[in-house]
Amino acid sequence: MASGRGIRRTIDGRDTSSCEQVDEALIGAIASGEDYAMNRLYERHRVRVFRFILRIVGDVHLAEDLLSEVFLEVWRQAGTFKRRSQVSTWILGIARFKAWSAGRQVRRDADIDDIESLSIADPADGPETAALKMDRAVQLRRCLAQLSPEHREIIDLVYYHDKSVAEIAEIVGVPRNTVKTRMFYARKKLEGLLERQVDFGRVSGSQAA
Repeated sequence: MASGRGIRRTIDGRDTSSCEQVDEALIGAIASGEDYAMNRLYERHRVRVFRFILRIVGDVHLAEDLLSEVFLEVWRQAGTFKRRSQVSTWILGIARFKAWSAGRQVRRDADIDDIESLSIADPADGPETAALKMDRAVQLRRCLAQLSPEHREIIDLVYYHDKSVAEIAEIVGVPRNTVKTRMFYARKKLEGLLERQVDFGRVSGSQAA
């Protein structure tokens, strides 16, 4: 088994062939008690995990508290990670359980705007990516708020976390066919909402002219 120092060289020297290998190396180092590895894993995933939690609970302060709880659980459970799924999938599963257990579902009239959660800087994003996400946030924020919590969750995992049907089923804890059904209706609903947003924008633009 590689030492923590050896793993550090592998990660920092970018000898690993994928981000998943980096995450797995970090989890192994965390299980061995390496503090630096916990810091690295946190920095790699904190923004996406925070956004995911925030969309479920609709409260910034609660999301911040739950984010800390999630990574504390990661620290405690690192030794139990079996590599049956991606590290990010495993972390999101922990985050979802804690967020839903908090008993706070997304409210249709939530005080938190999606544009706020999406505008949090992600270190992995370049200027063009960041701008694209902001544009997307402006277009989607009202539409997403009108989806049910279950449908909103599916859209989040598909489009913001690039998760497959199998991975979403693992995170959410439902059969794959249920995920496919929710995905179908979520996309259909979102498409209709976005079309109405575009039509509204055209009408508003013509009236302004």
